[in-house]
Amino acid sequence: MRSISGLSKLFFCNSGAEANEAAIKLARLFGHSKGVDQPTIIVMENAFHGRTMATLSATGNRKVQAGFEPLVGGFVRAPHNDLESLHTIAKNNRNVVAILVEPIQGEGGIRVPADNYLPGLRDICDQYDWLLMLDEIQTGNGRTGQYFNYQHANLLPDVVTTAKGLGNGVPIGACLAGDKAADLMQPGSHGTTFGGNPLACAAALATVSIILDQNLCQRAATMGNYIKQRLVERLADHPRVVEVRGQGLMLAIEMSEPCPEMVAEAAKKGLLINVTAQSVIRLLPTLTISEDEADQLVQILGELITRG
Repeated sequence: MRSISGLSKLFFCNSGAEANEAAIKLARLFGHSKGVDQPTIIVMENAFHGRTMATLSATGNRKVQAGFEPLVGGFVRAPHNDLESLHTIAKNNRNVVAILVEPIQGEGGIRVPADNYLPGLRDICDQYDWLLMLDEIQTGNGRTGQYFNYQHANLLPDVVTTAKGLGNGVPIGACLAGDKAADLMQPGSHGTTFGGNPLACAAALATVSIILDQNLCQRAATMGNYIKQRLVERLADHPRVVEVRGQGLMLAIEMSEPCPEMVAEAAKKGLLINVTAQSVIRLLPTLTISEDEADQLVQILGELITRG
């Protein structure tokens, strides 16, 4: 994983939420090492980072948080894809020590930021001596056309979290750290009972090997472009469709109105989808999807969306 990510150390855990918990702890250790008494992490509106107490507090979705108050402190929220707002926060909050962000917001509706967003975040973190922490739980492991999404921008974050596709269904997560954060934790600082167990690691090793050996990152890029183009052609100018967007095989169709019923209707036709942010059809096809399967996906969704 070091040769893939460019980061020097990693901690194995069991899920994406656990990986993000580790990242949050790293940020707090980093802050205390700088003499900051109340280390604060910038997180984004409409973000999703998990359902543990710290990660749901970092999440920008009241539906996820409702009923679990009081939330964990130490977070300040910024608009997604807005670099200038971060400078404003820096001027008004001297406790900020890190930014935690999804390169593409998943639960928030497959929100792809501007091309200069991640490089801009890297520059801002360098300017203020913050950690750049990327939640690649959905975007990692080949999903967007590179092994990690930040590799599209040719930059190196300080902390990266990943899970989901890492074990191809076997529970495993990882928190990776570069030189700025890798040595903050010492023996006894953090741990987990089943993290790094032989079964999960064997599954992850096999998964990573197949992704690399079969060039599935490039396949995700190629097939993602194919599906997106076909969807645009099929749904062009339809009044119910706001936008088709995404990167690689992380795609979305934003509808003009809530469409939760689409999940069950698609399932009846043999297609598994999700609806997030109430009106965004989220598509996360297998990295091995064929053109025939992609055509079936477009046909089924096209019929469901245009029938009204």
